[in-house]
Amino acid sequence: MNDKATGASPERHGDRDEIARLLPAPADWDLPREQHLRHKDLLMHHIDHDQVAPARPARRLLRPAVLAPATALALACAVTAGITLTDGDRGTAGTASHRAATDMQPAAALLERISDATETHADLTVRDDQFEYTREKGNGADLTSGKAVLGPLVDREGWLAQEPGPLRKLGMIREDGETLPINAELGDINGTPAGFGRPTYHWLSSLPTDPDKLLAYLYANTPAAESRERDQAVFEEIGSLLGGMMPPRTAAALYRASAKIPGVTPAPKARDAIGRQGLGIARDDTRYGVRTEWIFGKKDYSFLGSRTYLTKDAPYAKAGALLSSVAVLEHAVVDKVGQLPGDAKRTQNKRQN
Repeated sequence: MNDKATGASPERHGDRDEIARLLPAPADWDLPREQHLRHKDLLMHHIDHDQVAPARPARRLLRPAVLAPATALALACAVTAGITLTDGDRGTAGTASHRAATDMQPAAALLERISDATETHADLTVRDDQFEYTREKGNGADLTSGKAVLGPLVDREGWLAQEPGPLRKLGMIREDGETLPINAELGDINGTPAGFGRPTYHWLSSLPTDPDKLLAYLYANTPAAESRERDQAVFEEIGSLLGGMMPPRTAAALYRASAKIPGVTPAPKARDAIGRQGLGIARDDTRYGVRTEWIFGKKDYSFLGSRTYLTKDAPYAKAGALLSSVAVLEHAVVDKVGQLPGDAKRTQNKRQN
């Protein structure tokens, strides 16, 4: 995004470069794409107090793999990690790695039950002029000191526009008492269209509902991360779509597709950010010793949240250290930014009385 579009002065870019040069070497772990982009966003916000231009909209900001805010220096460490992450990087379409292995059968059985339950949900009617509302609690590790320090739980609410776009103004996020606008992705001069970067309800409904075709589509279109396992990138891309408003058939297809990713396993002791224990689905990034878990309700198989933690010792923390955790509390469709579920109905009832 250029300076004219963001409102940032050219001199400020020099300040950012100078800060980056003074920072210590980053941690070894290659952050998942959405975490890296959020860290970069928040760094720019701390430096440029007069404008915010997140590289990912509220849908991304409110998804399981996203860390809670850290300090500006910690965020800058993530930015200077030397990770090449662009929407233009695409992996190859389905290969032999798409086929489910024998050790994935328990996970596949659980994901099939979750899919069956999801398909019983009613489809929604979502207008292009409406917004998706999501409320959650989450926290994440701060790596500023070179050691992972888990931050407190913060409250997050987000409103994401459902217009197909491309849009320059995507919605709003309210986090820990601070309200910020959500602007187009960095580099999207003409605005961000509906897609992986801004998954609207209608865009999600356009995805293939055949699990094999959907998986091939995901492998072909999930943005690549340098030196990151392709299977893990696709697993996390699916995870980034969970937890909000989604057509039931699309959600069921995503669960069945994820069962076909090698390395996906059950996680029977998984808990979300507020301690709710559920039925877990997990995958280990063996290269970095990081596990990502999705948590589902034991009775209704609803998506509760996710967590990410270390499975082996790292320079910044011991095995078992929590890196991020999210609990999804509410999601709905509302008519305008800032509106809460039920507000419109209460207003209507008040007028009638």
